Amino acid sequence: MHDSYSVRPRLLAVMAHPDDESFGLGGTLAHYAAMGVTVDLICTTGGEEGSADAHYLEGYGSLAERRVEELACAVNALGLSSLTMLGYRDSGMAGTPANQHPQALAAQPLETVTARLVTLIRTLQPHVVITFDPIGGYRHPDHIATHQATVAAFHAAADHAYPCSEQAPWQAQKLYFQTFPRQLLRAIVWLMPLVGRDPRRFGRNRDVDLAALAEVDFPIHARIDTIAVTEQRLAAARCHASQGGEAFANGLPARIGRLFGGIESFMRAYPEPEPGLRERDLFVGVRW
Repeated sequence: MHDSYSVRPRLLAVMAHPDDESFGLGGTLAHYAAMGVTVDLICTTGGEEGSADAHYLEGYGSLAERRVEELACAVNALGLSSLTMLGYRDSGMAGTPANQHPQALAAQPLETVTARLVTLIRTLQPHVVITFDPIGGYRHPDHIATHQATVAAFHAAADHAYPCSEQAPWQAQKLYFQTFPRQLLRAIVWLMPLVGRDPRRFGRNRDVDLAALAEVDFPIHARIDTIAVTEQRLAAARCHASQGGEAFANGLPARIGRLFGGIESFMRAYPEPEPGLRERDLFVGVRW
């Protein structure tokens, strides 16, 4: 990276639940924070529909209260500059009654969520924005809603005609989608039955179908080496104890990460990538 205007570069990640910032792209966030980048996080919901063993809720009024505290711990571990909670309710997995809750993110009009994100983008003025891929990683309604609102807000924030807020328009220079190498995912799907695991019933709640996800391919345009911040990434994961953070840090995901050198992958959505694009820095070509 190079500093064109003697101002710190700024990165914004827009995620859906407490733990998305650690389990998915924690290495990338910690990497840039360690490099002196201002790294801001927006979390759209409180994670109310997650599950947790009873002992994790002792002393807490709700699961969301516990998870927000865990998120604050992870933000500190990753070295992030700020955290903004949008305050929507976790929508749960597709087809569940929680989708219809009046405060659920998935029940909100897209333009309403977009408007709030436009205000935040114009306020935070990021140079680079990261969010989920078009299927939200594993088709979670909140991930998909967050993706759609972030993409809309990324472009609307730069539009002088967008009637959202008193802040001046802001054109972020790059937009990336967090994604996962499908070849690696297919290998995991093939290996899981060999160790007695069902790839169609993955995750804490056994509600993620890895086999189906492995068939949806997204191009990878950027690979970020996060090996130097492994300890920060694992410390952030452990903060999310109620959501299996210790198992994540010490189990299969951590072993896979070490095996593949701590690389996190992204698809570039803006500017449109040229064929064969391979970046090792999300700030390549960015002026700040």
